[in-house]
Amino acid sequence: MSKFNESSGSFSKKLDSIFGLTKNNTSVRTEILGGLSTFLLTSYILAVNPNILGNCPGMPKGGIFVATALIAALGTFLMGLLANYPLAIAPGMGLNAFFAFSVVLGMGFSWQFALFAVFVEGIIFLLMSVSSIREKLFDTIPLTIKRATGAGIGLFIAFIGLQNAHIIQGNPATLLSMINFKVSAFSSIGMSAILTIVGVLITGILLGLRVRASILLGIFLTWGIGIICELAGLYVPDPSVKCFSVIPAVDQLTSGLSDSFREFGSLFGQAFNVENFSHTVDGKIVQHGVSAICSLSFVTILLTFLFTDLFDTIGTLSSVAVSTKMLDKNGRLANVRGAFMADAVSTSVGAVFGTSTATTFVESLGGISVGARTGLAAYVYSILMLLALVLAPIFIAVPSFATAPALIIVGFMMMRSIANIDWTNVTESLPAFLTIVAMPLCYSISEGIFWGIISYTVLNLLTGRKNASKVSVTMVILTILFIFHYFIG
Repeated sequence: MSKFNESSGSFSKKLDSIFGLTKNNTSVRTEILGGLSTFLLTSYILAVNPNILGNCPGMPKGGIFVATALIAALGTFLMGLLANYPLAIAPGMGLNAFFAFSVVLGMGFSWQFALFAVFVEGIIFLLMSVSSIREKLFDTIPLTIKRATGAGIGLFIAFIGLQNAHIIQGNPATLLSMINFKVSAFSSIGMSAILTIVGVLITGILLGLRVRASILLGIFLTWGIGIICELAGLYVPDPSVKCFSVIPAVDQLTSGLSDSFREFGSLFGQAFNVENFSHTVDGKIVQHGVSAICSLSFVTILLTFLFTDLFDTIGTLSSVAVSTKMLDKNGRLANVRGAFMADAVSTSVGAVFGTSTATTFVESLGGISVGARTGLAAYVYSILMLLALVLAPIFIAVPSFATAPALIIVGFMMMRSIANIDWTNVTESLPAFLTIVAMPLCYSISEGIFWGIISYTVLNLLTGRKNASKVSVTMVILTILFIFHYFIG
């Protein structure tokens, strides 16, 4: 027993020396819990990404599932290796929808062509990262916008949680409204909303009692209550309204796995068939892919992927840095270049695997709220993603009403960053306010940053020489680019 304790202690010390656990005020246990928390909050991508990209004619869902898990494992491993950050990388929501519904189904391009655009975008990102352009962009953004970004993302992910739980629903008269329990299917949608509210209260109580890993424990307790409700007939699954069974299909652990890998092989083989990515918008076929690459349509698609991914990542890193107090006095973040490189490599490799743009997931803040501070949590996440290839029915069975409370609570925690914004100075506070409100209302981290940078530049340039000195040339260039972006669509 003593030998086991000695070897265990030696292993912990080795991990401490590699990841700097003591320096970052964390432990092996905390990092494991953080990696698990982030995984539970992001595992939905294993089910959602194949469903979205599967709308592209010819893309097999089984192959997309394998590609999603593999690139999430690889990308997050690179994040831990190159940056030592507890951040997860996976195919991004929004970008996958743009890939499927705009580029392929809307513009008429083949999915191979769209993957090639993603691949080129990743290469450009990598060059920008190596040359420190992305790092300089991050450093250029004012500290006020970085703090506002944290709060805006907090509202954004809380909004996502409320939507996933069916508490907030679409309304043709008011765009959005709260669920009406009298008219909603109570046994499915209604119970999902109630279980989410119960989950928020449970997690809040655990936080109030200062229980360690309150968010992770809240997920499992809420899931457990949901299983009891389903067994008792109070919660009735209804896939038509995205209310699925919460009881894992353990007997189907390996069912279909071999078929998924076979489909992945087919997807991998077709990803860069030049003959398939040479479609133009009007449906004509050009003889060489180079002709398509030089087209205005390709450039437009490429820039859309590029801008969205770039500023989504910058926004997520800003919110993480503010939440964990990792920014120095000049508003800079150590190891940010490594994080950008991990994101860039994941994007290009993900395209080769057969999935849309990989990006840093904002839900990583769930693991950070548990206490994760280093790349060890990222390694744990990577291992879980690989296990998901075999244990997918268990992971995918984690219901949205169990993870939604975690998103809402994390959103609440992230709002703390607004306390450090100077609300008495309109040239600082108004851009911060616009950044915060734009993210949930536009359903985009990038849009919030666009609004914040444009308003910050204009307000400070036009309110005196002292304020104008706060605006760098890079900020002016970004403002012009963002305004141009809105006019060209």
